Amino acid sequence: MHQEYRLSVITVNYNGLHDTCALLDHLAFDPNETEVIVVDNGSANNEAETIASRYAHVKCIRSESNLGFAGGNNLGIMHAKGKYLFFVNNDTEVSMGDIDRLIKRIETSEQIGIVCPKIRFFFGERHIQYAGFTPMSRITCRNRGIGYDEADRGQYDTPCPTAFAHGAAMMVRKDTIDKVGLMPECYFLYYEEMDWSMMMKRNGYQIWYEPTATVFHKESQSTGVNSPLKTYYLTRNRLLFIKRNSEHFRLMSYLYMICIVGTRDVLKNVLCGRIKLARATINGVIDFLNN
Repeated sequence: MHQEYRLSVITVNYNGLHDTCALLDHLAFDPNETEVIVVDNGSANNEAETIASRYAHVKCIRSESNLGFAGGNNLGIMHAKGKYLFFVNNDTEVSMGDIDRLIKRIETSEQIGIVCPKIRFFFGERHIQYAGFTPMSRITCRNRGIGYDEADRGQYDTPCPTAFAHGAAMMVRKDTIDKVGLMPECYFLYYEEMDWSMMMKRNGYQIWYEPTATVFHKESQSTGVNSPLKTYYLTRNRLLFIKRNSEHFRLMSYLYMICIVGTRDVLKNVLCGRIKLARATINGVIDFLNN
């Protein structure tokens, strides 16, 4: 495809007009070099129409149904004409200067498949949400977010490869996506970027963390903190991730996730009176086993 822009910024909107407008208001971009794409992912009202009327240089795409996180971003990819694609959650704030620093990092090596900024929480004391990820355990399929909920004192200010990207903010070359493939849409919500990171690494690419760029994230604005929706997809998708990415330890991982983690989560939520969360965990396991 002929590249018409240096950069495409892609964000997915789902009933999040206020947050999306806040992101766009903060993004002072040159429309000759950068295109901004908003995918309205099946919002109850046609928010693409509202956004298009407010922002003359923003390309708005309307999907009548909710395609999920990966599906919405993939729709944006299909319309993107930039050499570099920056995927950013609509509930974030980021400057063009920070985006440029991500481009500078990815240009240092053809081996870099994805580069992510430092991500800090938008609210409160603005602690760190993401400064990279540790590798995932082969048995438990668990890993740790480096720096999570720590005050930012500059302790994670060294750029480096990391195990996984963070879906809230990712920079990727368009030609890398052409080689590796689109985001996997089987997850619908959560774990897509983990799986995409694995796809990148299987194709010989690295995932990088670039701390000179920072994105501020209003965590869980779309699904809610500890919502049944979030609990369901996290439960189902952990198992799906194991199925797609764990070959030698798959059975042990299944047993651990279902018999130990699943049982623990159900009992904990029942004892705390969170029946909807307990039911969401059970449904996540059942739906995975039935597919």
